[in-house]
Amino acid sequence: MKTASRPVKKTQKSFADLPPIRVRREPPTINEAVAAAQDLADDVEQQVEIAAGLIGLPADEVRPHVLAAKTAKPERVPERILTHASPSRAPRTVVVERRTRPTVVIERRIRPMDPRR
Repeated sequence: MKTASRPVKKTQKSFADLPPIRVRREPPTINEAVAAAQDLADDVEQQVEIAAGLIGLPADEVRPHVLAAKTAKPERVPERILTHASPSRAPRTVVVERRTRPTVVIERRIRPMDPRR
């Protein structure tokens, strides 16, 4: 007759056993930096400073890209759709608004302080 063996718990890996966390550093492209700057500021000079700071380039190199993007991106107007109604009623106006992208949540993995330091 076999007896049931007791379950054995696995030992957890400590943070010291894990390899170091490597962070990949990629600066944004000029188009990404200009789009972010346009969302953050309305003034063109502020946009140039923000985009230059994000990319790490001088403001003189970024300024033509910001000015080109300013002329290419017209102000967004809410779309209006007119519905047909019967002659006894006035036509109704329906405003369609676009939703923004959902926010991205990044979870951070925190290591405990190394007691040897």
